[in-house]
Amino acid sequence: MTGSLRQETRHAIAQVYGRLDYRVLGRVYCYEGGDEFWRAKRRPCQRLGSLVAVALRARLARGGRSLYVGAGVAELPVLLVEALELQRMVEPYNLRKSEVAVLNRACRSVPVRFREHDAMAARGRFDHLWIVSVLNDPERFPHVSLLSYGRADPVTFDPRRFEKERRKVRIIVDCSMPKLARPGLVTTST
Repeated sequence: MTGSLRQETRHAIAQVYGRLDYRVLGRVYCYEGGDEFWRAKRRPCQRLGSLVAVALRARLARGGRSLYVGAGVAELPVLLVEALELQRMVEPYNLRKSEVAVLNRACRSVPVRFREHDAMAARGRFDHLWIVSVLNDPERFPHVSLLSYGRADPVTFDPRRFEKERRKVRIIVDCSMPKLARPGLVTTST
């Protein structure tokens, strides 16, 4: 099972990406230029997601449970590989109502359902926690993001706002980590 995705999985990924409403997603992901963004990023997003899915597939057990904190378009290939090839239960959470609606319409023929809630609502234990790009999201945590990516300007950086955002990030981590069974796997970004 190493190397590439099964033909059926590649087909499912292509179908889901083909059903996405990129006009709506353009408004979700971009302040302006959403159509151009998705014309340029759709295929690379699908390809990179598939590469990550292949790498993750080798590390996850069949039949487990995965909690996705802040899942969207980029996570689709990974979610589909888990659900289709590994028969895992996946629980993707996303706070953006319009994005969740688009994702669920596109996923109508596959066993993936996005939840429009904070992942703190997830119940039970999971052997995999996906928490990629959530803790340094530039929209939700602009000061944490600036510092995370080394772009903080010492003249304009506000340590009080950073500390306030940092407390919120800690709450997300403190609520997510206890849901992780041991042994377990955490997928995150740095």
